[in-house]
Amino acid sequence: MAQSEQFTAPVHTVVSRMRTLGTDLPERDGVAVFNRVYLTVTEEIGRRLGAGEFPDPGAAATLDVRFAERYLTVAEEEGHPPACWRPLLQFRRHPGVRPLQFALAGVNAHVGHDLALAVVDSCRALGCEPGDLEDEFERVGDLLASMEERVREDLMPGPDLLEVADPLTHLLGAWSLERARDAAWSAARTLWALRGLPGLAREFADRLDAAVGLTGRMMLTPLGDRTGHCAG
Repeated sequence: MAQSEQFTAPVHTVVSRMRTLGTDLPERDGVAVFNRVYLTVTEEIGRRLGAGEFPDPGAAATLDVRFAERYLTVAEEEGHPPACWRPLLQFRRHPGVRPLQFALAGVNAHVGHDLALAVVDSCRALGCEPGDLEDEFERVGDLLASMEERVREDLMPGPDLLEVADPLTHLLGAWSLERARDAAWSAARTLWALRGLPGLAREFADRLDAAVGLTGRMMLTPLGDRTGHCAG
């Protein structure tokens, strides 16, 4: 197996799972909306790995796959999901929640909670420190930023529908992917520092999960249809 194939194969596996998930879900399902935009980012990471664009492809592939698996575990399985994902799962079919809200609520849960834990997972798997993964973290984060831009471009209502007074303007203006990325990196470093204190680390992770879930719940406040009328 060529070196590029060695590192891209695990990424292709999670891409395949996302594609299967996309075919199984209704198009307007909230998880399906997030899945579509996240799939494009994961495919792009696989492409860049194959092109040799990551200085440490093994670390990049490990981080990407561990990151994706945390989302896929929630999306594919029944059971008790983390608090950060519960709002999206609860409101995924609500007619008053707009696609843009679904997409960004998924980004919030995945970046705000899953990314920090994926860094810790990767450090354990690779036998390294979080600082050793900082370059890969930043590169993956840059691709996530491009995902947010695409989400806003593709799903944001037109200027004739999205006025300054529209509640969606206020909801989305209160959340920042850049701040979420910074917080995820700080959380990852904290969790790693607490690895010798499992009880305290678990408490910190639980509080992080709950805080991200609260943000997600606010992002999914039903706003009605695009004409501004409340959906029934």
